[in-house]
Amino acid sequence: HSPLSAYERKRLKNITENAKFFAALQLHETAARLQRITTKKQSSVTKSRAKPKKAEEEPVRRRSMRLQRVEPTGIAMPEVFTQPIAEEYPQVPTGPLPMLPEDQMGDSKLTEDLLAVWMSISEVIVVTKVLVLCRYQDSLNSMVLSEENIRKVVKSRVCSMAIHPSESILFLAAGDKTGQIGLWNVDCKSEEATHSFTPHNDAVNCMHFSPCNPAHLLSLSSEALRCGDVTRAVFDEVYRGEDMSSFDFLEGGASTAVVGQWNGAIVMVDRRTPGASAELSADVGFRRTRTVHVHPVHKQYFMAAGSVDVAVYDVRYLKTSKNKPVSSLQGHTKSVASAYFSPVTGHKVVTVCADDKLRHNNNTGRWLTRFRAVWDPKQEECFVVGSLVQPRRIEVFQDTGKLVHTLCNPDCLASVCSINVLHPSRNILVGGNSSGRLHVFREETTG
Repeated sequence: HSPLSAYERKRLKNITENAKFFAALQLHETAARLQRITTKKQSSVTKSRAKPKKAEEEPVRRRSMRLQRVEPTGIAMPEVFTQPIAEEYPQVPTGPLPMLPEDQMGDSKLTEDLLAVWMSISEVIVVTKVLVLCRYQDSLNSMVLSEENIRKVVKSRVCSMAIHPSESILFLAAGDKTGQIGLWNVDCKSEEATHSFTPHNDAVNCMHFSPCNPAHLLSLSSEALRCGDVTRAVFDEVYRGEDMSSFDFLEGGASTAVVGQWNGAIVMVDRRTPGASAELSADVGFRRTRTVHVHPVHKQYFMAAGSVDVAVYDVRYLKTSKNKPVSSLQGHTKSVASAYFSPVTGHKVVTVCADDKLRHNNNTGRWLTRFRAVWDPKQEECFVVGSLVQPRRIEVFQDTGKLVHTLCNPDCLASVCSINVLHPSRNILVGGNSSGRLHVFREETTG
């Protein structure tokens, strides 16, 4: 009785027939090897040899629809793209930088014209006009957005903006997350109305035209506070530090400033002293400081906001450690994005927090700049903040929480404007979005 299975006997029969075939072809070496296989003693085949599994007995390996890149509906899913490598930018050197546009490293008549406009409108100091509420609502109703007043000014997400106080020409500055600053003469309708510069290595977190000399534009990134001086066409380095988040002027002459840091500390800077170092670094007990704002009347007081903390300090008594606030605002349960005094008296404070107070959705996520509610300098009772509501809009609230007005245009505004700024004397509001575009709401002109 043969110990071979039917499968093995069939296999040996096939080998024998193949050997005869190769022998007929006179492939001697191959035929001899095959003959040795067929004449091999059957005793070499052990009874314990496991039977090979038949092909039809092999289990079918299941693959999930996710691995097959197929949706439950059976529709093929789009290709998955690998995470793009972060673009590397050339590092900005320390010290003063010439005011050369990023897209044209040399003499440019167009850039000179833009800077000449900035210089000419900075010769007149504008006084802020305060409106009563009824007239203020009329001014809001007159402000509209049109296609010609939308422009991409910087290449990336807008992190800060500043509006020149001139009443004759609308001149804007915007800073983005890559360190770029864009200037836009809105009243110039040509393509040459905007130019960009790169005086910083990373996000431009805060910007202000100097209140005493609007020919100076001060901008802050995490590593440097710079002053763009159009009269000398240079970006001076005022202060070099680490992890800076915001700043504000301590007095009308704009010589001294209070600077907030992401690590929670507060820094005092005096522009009149030589070098780029601070006068004082103070620990106020914050884990994080996102914004600082000086009281509009009593300049010795400033407010710091960050984490769940909002507190007012007196700069005259500030020291390196163990600082106690003059006043603290309690009630926030999540991180505070900003806090600002009201513009005329400073008796009120508006804060934005991730706890969504005022029934306002402030959770912008990681791809949008966090909302900052800012007071309209022309109105003590009203502030402006971006919105996540569709269709996209910018909302004006009264200090009571009442919605006063909604600025929108579904045909022109299709994105979230996280950062907003208002003109101190004209009926103009500007919103900046995450793609570097500015949207200007202004009084409709008849022509």
